[in-house]
Amino acid sequence: MNKTELIDAMAADAGITKAAAKKALESFLGNVEKSLKKGNRVSLVGFGSWSVSRRNAREGRNPSTGKTIHIPAKNVVKFKAGSELGDAVN
Repeated sequence: MNKTELIDAMAADAGITKAAAKKALESFLGNVEKSLKKGNRVSLVGFGSWSVSRRNAREGRNPSTGKTIHIPAKNVVKFKAGSELGDAVN
């Protein structure tokens, strides 16, 4: 499912226009992003949680040349599925 299909499904399920569903989805995604940028965790009970983790700088290898390269440190987003979501998939 892509973003357009999700918007269509949200509009149909909630009985709202596609424009309203798009606005709601964009608001949700924007607020999750803002919270993660601040270093906060976002948790939806039963669905899952997003968090930010720091990945340290490290040395890697270019697979085509074998040359050692420096990989800089960065923040990465992690998602952990909730038990209800896991049960629904299985």
